[in-house]
Amino acid sequence: MDFWTILTYTDLIIFILVALTVLYLGIFAFTSMFARHNETPKAKNQNRFIILIPSHKSGKSVELTVNSILGQTYPQRLFDVTVIADHEDEITMFHLAQMPVTLLTPNYAKSSRTKSLQLAINNLPQFKIYDAVIILDAGDVVEPEFLEQMNDAYESAGTKAIQAHKVSFNRDTVSARLSAIFEEINNSIFRRGHISVGLSAAMASSGMVFNFEWFKQQILTAKINWADKELEALLIRHHIYIDYFDKIVVYGEKVRQAEEFNRQHRNWIIKQWRAVLRNLHYLPKAIIQKHYDLIDKLFQWMLLPRMVMMAIILFMCIIMPFIYFTLAVKWWALFAIVLFIFAMATPNYLVDEKWDSTFFKIPIVLMSSILHKFKLGRKFIEAVNLKQ
Repeated sequence: MDFWTILTYTDLIIFILVALTVLYLGIFAFTSMFARHNETPKAKNQNRFIILIPSHKSGKSVELTVNSILGQTYPQRLFDVTVIADHEDEITMFHLAQMPVTLLTPNYAKSSRTKSLQLAINNLPQFKIYDAVIILDAGDVVEPEFLEQMNDAYESAGTKAIQAHKVSFNRDTVSARLSAIFEEINNSIFRRGHISVGLSAAMASSGMVFNFEWFKQQILTAKINWADKELEALLIRHHIYIDYFDKIVVYGEKVRQAEEFNRQHRNWIIKQWRAVLRNLHYLPKAIIQKHYDLIDKLFQWMLLPRMVMMAIILFMCIIMPFIYFTLAVKWWALFAIVLFIFAMATPNYLVDEKWDSTFFKIPIVLMSSILHKFKLGRKFIEAVNLKQ
């Protein structure tokens, strides 16, 4: 085959891979627009909650989380708080010790979320009985009605797993605004869009509620670090539906610097592919048993991560006109479709006076992510003033 034939087929294969990801995102962005936000009925029973807050070098952030959860309108006798403060500074430890919480202070050589949660469960009082466990990240802030809303949701959902609506409370830099936008796109496509068609929502690492006995059994036997995707796979393999409640809000702090933004997204990509490799062997059985939740989850993870997808589309849009102009047209069309999908999935409150400047810096953030691997990212970021 000559050069142009190889180029045409290579371009076509890459385009199909990217287009499949775009199609998947488009379907669930569309279905998210038809999700019903019915009022959750008031629960007749009041459940007893244990709130676990794993914290690693979080400083004042964990104090904000504890203060917000202690200021609940829910009866204080019906919930307890355990903070696992790993490698926290002395001032933070002193402040936490003054609060009415159970404070655990591990000092792991190799810290992990799973170890912290296992420690918390093993140190719960034997005489106390809990109905559900709530996991919050250090830095999460909740409203005073949070536990009341969670109790109503837990009673009405009829499932052992619930995800709350994660929202950013800081949008003071380009990276923080992009993180906030991507978080809400996740909420629209992977949570609201999925439950609208009867599929499980994606987990978000915090703002999660589980049946206590199920969680206790699983976490104590866990041998790997529990990332949100591993937790999703475990729930779905156990045929446990993951529900999502859009009106139960958990505010989280987003990364402010482009370097942190890039590092975070690289870690997510690594976790996604690890989840695929660990769970792909379940796919044939899932297809035979028509286990649509698991099929969807594995297919979702095998698609291109959005940052990679956008990088490929932008790269092809830029270079193709100089190589073979006709081949560039479909990439331009795909780029327009992606922008439309993201627009559908982005809530109106994020489209503010800074939207335009943030939007036009997306290619810069993507480019800095690529250059970062070659240790050029920091200089590039400084050159375009991304930290402002």
